[in-house]
Amino acid sequence: MALIVQKYGGTSVANPERIGNVARRVARHKALGQQVVVVVSAMSGETNRLISLAKEVMPNPDPRELDVLVSTGEQVTIALLSMALMELGVKAKSYTGGQVSIVTDSAHTKARILKIDEERIRKDLDAGYVVVVAGFQGVDEQGNITTLGRGGSDTTGVALAAALKADECQIYTDVDGVYTTDPRIVPEARRLRSVTFEEMLEMASLGSKVLQIRSVEFAGKYKVKLRVLSSFEEEGEGTLITFEDDKDMEQPVISGIAFNRDEAKITVLGVPDRPGIAYQILGPVADANIDVDIIIQNVGADGTTDFTFTVHKNDLQKALNILREKVQPHTGAREIIGDDKTAKVSVVGVGMRSHVGIASQMFRTLAEEGINIQMISTSEIKISVVIDEKYMELAVRVLHKAFGLEEV
Repeated sequence: MALIVQKYGGTSVANPERIGNVARRVARHKALGQQVVVVVSAMSGETNRLISLAKEVMPNPDPRELDVLVSTGEQVTIALLSMALMELGVKAKSYTGGQVSIVTDSAHTKARILKIDEERIRKDLDAGYVVVVAGFQGVDEQGNITTLGRGGSDTTGVALAAALKADECQIYTDVDGVYTTDPRIVPEARRLRSVTFEEMLEMASLGSKVLQIRSVEFAGKYKVKLRVLSSFEEEGEGTLITFEDDKDMEQPVISGIAFNRDEAKITVLGVPDRPGIAYQILGPVADANIDVDIIIQNVGADGTTDFTFTVHKNDLQKALNILREKVQPHTGAREIIGDDKTAKVSVVGVGMRSHVGIASQMFRTLAEEGINIQMISTSEIKISVVIDEKYMELAVRVLHKAFGLEEV
């Protein structure tokens, strides 16, 4: 008997009618003799509503109490979906992350899953139930409610699939798969039949909103078969996320163009060019749980260096405050500048390993449109550039065309 884990996002369960549609889809899978675990997000807009409520009471909400508050969004959805399944004559039980015993670390609002006790779920599956689990949440080892960060329901779904050794984890969303880029920007974008875990990991980390990066990491680590499907269309094949050796021998050079509007750039000017200066700058930023992305260090002629890096726009002011209060006095930095009008655009593809000239083609294409590159970062299968935010959509369109991604 096949065991599948299905995850439905907020737009898929946005109202009772859509919850009913999900219930009917789940019931069809159950009728095929499959064991089904369903992971759901809060109804669309609910998490934002709860965060807004919190900020009305406390402008900078306490992280522990914020987790207690926002975790209630998923609790509503699991109960409603379980009721909808029962109405169809399907046995169903709902569980919060704590009830399942999804144990996380104690990093409130950004927790990571440590372990899952799947025994209760297995007993219910063997008894013929559909098990409905709240995504995005768990409990730490002290019993405090924690949340996994935006998109955390994807991670919950994949982690449960790994723990249960499911045959497939199906991520249902408002798109019917992974595209060469966002079709809202490039109407000619194509759905990919398959993409490697490496490529998907890069695309998720670079701004593709189809899957949360940690869910892809989980799937790759535990070899979970992962498929992205649309919850608004009849069953299709979606996009299979697989391992490189599962794909066709002849790879396209570039699989997709990813972008991220949420990049902010910070430059620390005139710090001493000496060993340990990078740690002196980035150590306090890391201690504040702020993720740093692209880093560039330029050596000056007067024994000083300029240090530039990017963070999420939401963390910009917090990072600037830390640098000005804790770093500037100790390093003697001349000035610290923040810029939130930047964006990151990336080309991704495992085929880059065996093809030369990708970087030069990318840079030439941008130069021909008068788009200045502020920062560059590369890996084996991706090239990322930071550019002025106002040129982001133009850059995506011209790169998509330059690399022939609209071609079948």
